Amino acid sequence: MRMPQVVRQPGLPQRVTIYEVGPRDGLQNESTILPVGVKAEFVSRLVDAGLQAIEVTSFVRPSWVPQLADAEELIKAVDLGAVPRMPVLVPNRRGLERALEAGVREIAIFGSATETFAKRNLNSSLDDQFDMFEPVVAEALGAGLRVRAYLSMSFGDPWEGDVPVEQVVSVGRRLLRLGCSELSLGDTIGVGTPGQVAAVIGGFLGSGVDVGELAVHFHDTFGQALSNALTALRLGVTTFDASAGGLGGCPYAESATGNLATEDLVWQLSGLGIETGVDLESLVATTIWMSDKLGKRPESRVATVLS
Repeated sequence: MRMPQVVRQPGLPQRVTIYEVGPRDGLQNESTILPVGVKAEFVSRLVDAGLQAIEVTSFVRPSWVPQLADAEELIKAVDLGAVPRMPVLVPNRRGLERALEAGVREIAIFGSATETFAKRNLNSSLDDQFDMFEPVVAEALGAGLRVRAYLSMSFGDPWEGDVPVEQVVSVGRRLLRLGCSELSLGDTIGVGTPGQVAAVIGGFLGSGVDVGELAVHFHDTFGQALSNALTALRLGVTTFDASAGGLGGCPYAESATGNLATEDLVWQLSGLGIETGVDLESLVATTIWMSDKLGKRPESRVATVLS
């Protein structure tokens, strides 16, 4: 398989972690509901491709996200110890209870940087969301679980428009103070650009947040995901959310493409000489296999070229 020529640049990390969200964030936005056996094989293939952090599913109410209604069954079908991180998303205390019963070792919570999205997605105000998250995080930490936080709408909101950097930093720091060990900054509608990414990350660093606590989650709605990722990389970020084949979409923007495709990110990082531990050939084969199961073509450029 063709690989990019390696040209290293000074000042970049030697290795990064790719946090694979395809089984959860990707599949929950697809119209096709797959059998649990196919989902389990998807996770297994991602493990075999070398991904070390794979978000498996979400313990959300089945009526809200029917694509993930089989969460308990899926967890039983996968080896949670196959890689260092196999988290699940939990929306509330009931979701945490289900995750604990299933033997999960890491959870993620999903917060909002804006008032409108908090109301629409969490049925809460911007401030009151912390009252919901605090007992979830405390109980999870007490049970020995690791907790990650997503901060949606960090780079723009479809109802409120531009989101002030200071607001994103303030909300994000509050999530970290709850005890979350990692904060994923989400460009939920894919409108962010490199300068904005630098401003947001710079805001966190300037407020005393360690860059190791930050992750980034880009959508490719306007074709900016890879350039935004490179900007974050140059600022020292070493954890990048991505989805095999670019699975998933943005329900808040018309004709939006999905998440940053894992194989496109791996191609870029490989050309920079940065280690990911991911076997690109195996990953592309997994993307093509999953795309066939979903009855669609992969969104990623690399899978399209190399398939």
